[in-house]
Amino acid sequence: MHLKGKSAVVTGAGRGIGRAIALLLAQEGASVIVVDPGVGRSGEPTEERPADDVVSEIVAAGGKAQANYDSVSDYLKAGLMIKQCVDAYGKIDILVNVAGNLRERMIWNMSEDDFDSVVSVHLKGHWNLCHHAVKYMRQAGYGRIINFSSDAFKGSVGQCNYSASKAGIIALTRSIAKETYKNGITANAICPSADTRMTLTDTVKENRRRKFEAGLLTKEQYALTLVHRGPEYIAPMVAYLATDEADTVNGQVFHVERGRINTYHFGEEYKFLHKGDDGMFTVDELIETVPASLMSGIVPVAPIVKMADAVSSNAAKKESAN
Repeated sequence: MHLKGKSAVVTGAGRGIGRAIALLLAQEGASVIVVDPGVGRSGEPTEERPADDVVSEIVAAGGKAQANYDSVSDYLKAGLMIKQCVDAYGKIDILVNVAGNLRERMIWNMSEDDFDSVVSVHLKGHWNLCHHAVKYMRQAGYGRIINFSSDAFKGSVGQCNYSASKAGIIALTRSIAKETYKNGITANAICPSADTRMTLTDTVKENRRRKFEAGLLTKEQYALTLVHRGPEYIAPMVAYLATDEADTVNGQVFHVERGRINTYHFGEEYKFLHKGDDGMFTVDELIETVPASLMSGIVPVAPIVKMADAVSSNAAKKESAN
């Protein structure tokens, strides 16, 4: 039991990836606060309480767990989530931020509420929990923070709110890693790829097909999306990052899916232009030199337009049908 004696808060833990993580952390010996308000995929209220089911599973297996039904987007309630862990188990060793929602629209169709809701749950929700947890972790001289981003940080059609949030989570995580490592705290991010209620919708499946047809996915990559990739494949990497043995892993971003884990590098110089003398480039010089230097061999994002047009066309058809 690699996490015996540890205590953890896992958000979005009632279903999918969060549930798999909470169960594995408990199996490895951690006491867990299972946070999930039981909302729908878009954040709409429901009468469901999936956190209770996860707590029951953990307790039935001999572990320790408590449920919390509040939203991570609420600053004060996020603080109470962390306090609940400290009050119940004496400390907060591990924080895993998984909670999220989706409101998919092209940018011209996206409402302000669609944007604010997703940013509030994902980016602000991550900040809320990290902010409150780090205060306790600094005093203890120990902590493990595992945040959940997404490969959508690269840009995703119909998800500019989600993509912006996930890119922000990476920057947030790397900033925390630099600020708190001296206090014995590590912070890392995971970009998962797994089958959950977020990814098994007809819209998501159709988007994957369009990406393949637009040349944005290879045949092999598209084929992998058709194979079962359950959330249970994500949990072990999270549990590893929560262990004492992962104390030198800090500020990293991992893509994790069934049978594959890879890292990403950020901020490295790739290609550059250099000019002596006063160092001032003219617009004419840039027009002449950028295509053959900075942009040499780089594939533009233009192919995404094909899929964007298809998405817009499909949306228009649905609206006319209604």
